[in-house]
Amino acid sequence: MPEMDKFDVKKAYKELFAPSAKDFSLVEVPPVQYLAIDGHGKPGTSSAYTEALEALYSTAYGVKFASKNVLGRDFVVAPLEGLWWAADMGAFTAGDKDQWDWTMMISQPDWITPDMVAAAVEQASAKKTLPGLAQLRVMDLNEGLCVQILHIGPYDDEAPTLARLHDHFMPENGLVFNGKHHEIYLGDPRRAAPDKLKTILRQPVVRH
Repeated sequence: MPEMDKFDVKKAYKELFAPSAKDFSLVEVPPVQYLAIDGHGKPGTSSAYTEALEALYSTAYGVKFASKNVLGRDFVVAPLEGLWWAADMGAFTAGDKDQWDWTMMISQPDWITPDMVAAAVEQASAKKTLPGLAQLRVMDLNEGLCVQILHIGPYDDEAPTLARLHDHFMPENGLVFNGKHHEIYLGDPRRAAPDKLKTILRQPVVRH
């Protein structure tokens, strides 16, 4: 029996997952469906953040196995992503993460239905107590035109790059905010040294 093709969003949309680490670039991002959980506060000290990730990954793998076994369509579980913002954007640019709100999320192939997600949530909750499952939702995100750059290094070192984006690149190119700051985590902080972590920093924009 031939091995089924395995969908990998990073390969299907290479231009969205391989930005330069030196220069900002403009990309057009198509509508994407996500598993998502909302929260507040610094990831390293927030139990809600840990619970969100446990619930997201448990559901994502449940959906993957159901898709493979029932539909015969396999896929690579996508990287963790996050939307980040703050009531005071000064706190955001300064990296004061205790003041941040967030939506953590994992993208899903377009053939995955809300019913498949609901079934995966039910299965995950039957196996283990995962408080984050109660907040999990399916979310559609249509960002359109975005500026992005690859950040290599610790998450706490992103602030200068964000300041350069907000204070120089965007105004110099006639761009204004059109959505929340978006991060895509290509590295696993549990396995990679902080200075080797790779994070795509993405900002939806519109021409002013």
